[in-house]
Amino acid sequence: MNTGTRPTLLWLRLDLRLADHAALQAAIERGGPIIPVFIWAPDEEGEWAPGAASRWWLHQSLQRVEESLRKRGSRLIFRIAGHHTGADAADSFSVLQNLVRETGATAIYWSRRYEPLVIARDQSIKSRLRETGLEVRSFNSALLAEPWDIRNLSGKPFQVFTPFWKKTRSVIAPESPIPAPKKIPLPDAWPPSHALSALGLMPKIHWYEGMAESWQPGEAAAMSRFKEFSKDPIEHYSEQRNLPAVPGTSRLSAHLHFGEISPRQIWHGAYAHRDGTFMAEIGWREFAHHLLYHFPHTTNSPLRKEYEDFAWRDSDNDLQAWQRGSTGIRLVDAGMRQLWIEGWMHNRVRMVVASLLVKNLRLHWLHGARWFWDTLVDADLASNTLGWQWAAGCGADAAPYFRVFNPQSQAEKFDPEGRYCQQWNQDRRAPGVPPLAPIVDLKASREAAIAAWKDLRNPTRSS
Repeated sequence: MNTGTRPTLLWLRLDLRLADHAALQAAIERGGPIIPVFIWAPDEEGEWAPGAASRWWLHQSLQRVEESLRKRGSRLIFRIAGHHTGADAADSFSVLQNLVRETGATAIYWSRRYEPLVIARDQSIKSRLRETGLEVRSFNSALLAEPWDIRNLSGKPFQVFTPFWKKTRSVIAPESPIPAPKKIPLPDAWPPSHALSALGLMPKIHWYEGMAESWQPGEAAAMSRFKEFSKDPIEHYSEQRNLPAVPGTSRLSAHLHFGEISPRQIWHGAYAHRDGTFMAEIGWREFAHHLLYHFPHTTNSPLRKEYEDFAWRDSDNDLQAWQRGSTGIRLVDAGMRQLWIEGWMHNRVRMVVASLLVKNLRLHWLHGARWFWDTLVDADLASNTLGWQWAAGCGADAAPYFRVFNPQSQAEKFDPEGRYCQQWNQDRRAPGVPPLAPIVDLKASREAAIAAWKDLRNPTRSS
């Protein structure tokens, strides 16, 4: 029986691991029982609640962390919040209050998140819980540096990556990762819990077989993937990272998003490569969170305000062709097919398919952001926002609008033997059936996009 310090509620969110877990370690150091809890509250994240592919991954990741806790004699308590739970619906604050009453907990610890609605919710919860006399603490679990700690010489947030990453590398000194605890102090009794299946994360229709074959969510799989990547691919990352047919990337993005591995573990595990191209990709992830924190409106609005008046087209037919990988442009269709089947797409191809949507088809970048949000297993609000605004030319450090990726020359350069295009398009090439005709003329649409951009910069041209 525990006779010392009263229990600590450990509120798990996007930190689904036991190693290098600052909140868990602090709870252990506090002493007393620890009660891990996960609250499914998608309503509190608004329109950017987890999409279908993310929910599939989340289910697997929660299952893995629950198994890890049970190996230590602990368990994970599942609760549900939101209007879909019925007339007596509770929000996360009320759920935590109920858990405090049920367990006698006197402290609540969690890892910080950086999405605008979640920040506002967490600040409110922290303030209200402290008013009741509880000890409430939050910890950095997801980043090498907090967004508010990195500023330029004028004391303002960065909007260009290179100086941001240079400054970040000059000030961070991440401590060595904390090993996973061998034991977790247990309460005398556990509060009631939903079954994981009650969260409704798994699709009723089994469209996820391709993702299940391609991915192994969870902390152990994340560390295994990182160790495998560190053996050889990381040595050739700068040469192979742009080749979609070659396994030259880490494929750690989903593991990082769900907190199955920490950037601090990667920083120390890739010691010899801290100044290389691979760690710069970790830097881009940091930059994305920096931008989202300082410019929260960018989830739905351009950072560069002049783009609010850009002349976007509307075409449901073109959008559906792009979403379904039926544009008739081989590299684009291959990428969109990979996305649909695996829930992931090679980064070089992401840039190409994004360029086609926002420049050649001139469809609003939010169409792409929302589609990626629902179909990517690594859908991350910060990175998704940065990527789409970069492609559209309306965000920080953005590609200029006159830079339009030509998917044919990109395929010739980065998939010269056509292996990637063939792999993901082969099931759509019936014998004797000619390939799809391109839905857009690449040259003419590029010229039209540049003309629209010039009209935006100089409105008198079109008057």
